[in-house]
Amino acid sequence: MADENPAKPFYSVLVLAFVCSALVAGAAVGLRPQQQANKATDRKKHILYAANLFEKGQSINTLFAPIETRMVELATGDFVAQEDIEANSYKQLNDDEDIAKLNRVEQYAEVYLVKTGDKIDQIVLPVRGKGLWSTMYAYVALDGDLSTIRGVSFYEHGETPGLGGEIENSRWQAGWSGKKVFADDGAVDLQFVKGGVSSGQPEASHQIDGLSGATLTTKGVENLMDFWFGDHGFKPFITQLKNKDKSNG
Repeated sequence: MADENPAKPFYSVLVLAFVCSALVAGAAVGLRPQQQANKATDRKKHILYAANLFEKGQSINTLFAPIETRMVELATGDFVAQEDIEANSYKQLNDDEDIAKLNRVEQYAEVYLVKTGDKIDQIVLPVRGKGLWSTMYAYVALDGDLSTIRGVSFYEHGETPGLGGEIENSRWQAGWSGKKVFADDGAVDLQFVKGGVSSGQPEASHQIDGLSGATLTTKGVENLMDFWFGDHGFKPFITQLKNKDKSNG
């Protein structure tokens, strides 16, 4: 016992820590494909929620199968092939442009088309922007008129539970359905009203109830909608679809 190395317990702990670290790292690497698959399935579910196409008990992949996923160039609104997309391609935003507090925005974005034959019944668009504490992520579905909201689904945020966190409340999200994003002149005209919308007012078709006690989160939601449906977001794409529809009509 007198000759026992006093550092031996330290070496034993070190070896044990190394083995445990290796096991945890191996598990993380091994589970990554499953985690990515689960994340993709969850995103599909929220796209279906926004489009009002989710059916409880039905396979997410089966329900999502008819939805067409396309890439668009935000600046032009044109569809682009996957092989033509430049990797890690972003546009830096100046202070006047950056109303959603993103700093920069990708030059290409995924959009989701719900179609009957060649006719577009809905488009589902990914949007995001800063709230009080976090970046809020959502999908917004527009009807075939490309202005009326079919639905919305916020799927990721870090806002205050019970206050700003109410953006994920299905009852609040239901109040978006049927609201108009654009005014007659094409400008974004979606307002979030403190105290609730008065349904009898002519402007009610462009108004959504604000979140009680969450003024800054509500303002963040309004700003992200103004950005993503404006000139630096999906407005060029929406304009392209409208022009195409007119030319076919």
